[in-house]
Amino acid sequence: MSQTLRNIQKSRQGNATNVVPFPAMLEQFKGEIARALPKHLSPDRMVRIALTAFRMNPKLSETDPRSVFAAVIQSSQLGLEVGLMGEAHLVPFGSQCQLIPGYQGLMKLARNSGIVQDIYGHEVRMNDKFDIVLGLNRSLMHEPLKKNGFPAGDEERGAIVGFYAVAVFKDGTRTFHAMSKEQIEQVRDNSRGYQMAKKYRKESPWDTHFVPMGLKTVIRRLCNLLPKSPELAMALAMDELNERGETQNIGITEAIDGSWAPIIEDESGDQGSSGQGPGDKDSGRSRDGSGKPLDDMLTSLGKAASVDELDEMYVRAEGSFEGGELEQLLRAYRSRKAALTNASSSANDIFGEEGK
Repeated sequence: MSQTLRNIQKSRQGNATNVVPFPAMLEQFKGEIARALPKHLSPDRMVRIALTAFRMNPKLSETDPRSVFAAVIQSSQLGLEVGLMGEAHLVPFGSQCQLIPGYQGLMKLARNSGIVQDIYGHEVRMNDKFDIVLGLNRSLMHEPLKKNGFPAGDEERGAIVGFYAVAVFKDGTRTFHAMSKEQIEQVRDNSRGYQMAKKYRKESPWDTHFVPMGLKTVIRRLCNLLPKSPELAMALAMDELNERGETQNIGITEAIDGSWAPIIEDESGDQGSSGQGPGDKDSGRSRDGSGKPLDDMLTSLGKAASVDELDEMYVRAEGSFEGGELEQLLRAYRSRKAALTNASSSANDIFGEEGK
């Protein structure tokens, strides 16, 4: 075992005196973590973008480097790049680093699910033409104010009055979600991060980047209505923990073997207007033999501690799902089984006992 790994292991056991700084940890650990990453991701590229993101936020150097490292691994396993691309962000949370997916990352994961062909969102301004029809024949119309055939400038279009997001499924059907500016601001005001920023008179992303934050809010609401891959479900759960001001507690071992899973209580009363499609929630959604809906079943599969337990859960549940939901269940089963199969050898190689 390398000295870097010994230091990581000792620090996990409570000895924090030998913790390696994040840049050194990432570079020295690159060879060992390569097998824990998806095959299409390059460890070299992961190191470059992670170091860039780390250096652009000086406050990350004040957090536990192990948490930064774990967040980078988690981002890589989701297939999201941290930093300027906006797919995911490394954000200080006390002494820990949180991984926060951006709206570009949520859209990427929705497209990668194989069920959604396209997904996009826009802000609506006062002088635009905008209309929503719900009921039996749902529709959404948005025509920005134009000048010489092109959308006019923001000042001419007027103040923002709301946001909407649209998803196009593989079969050509669509669904959408729309929220007024007042509803967006209510979400903002309930955000723990925004509340703390106001308390300590600091700027928050809501103050400096209101449009991207509004887009992320409505896109996140739309994604919650879609059939979700395990990766999208995980990203949404991580973002939910951030909104609630709760720590994600991603450990290095959990990030590498894929066993990290959030525990979030469901909240009802989501606001906004939805044009519902194949991915919408309803009281009759599929459930497994114990009465769990699909999202709960995906979370349970992600927490299976052994291959035998995983197989038993899958066999018990597969007869209760069909179509796209069964495909999601199968993907989650295969992903977790691969993680469990590799976890034992990975744990021995990476966090094995001294002298092995």
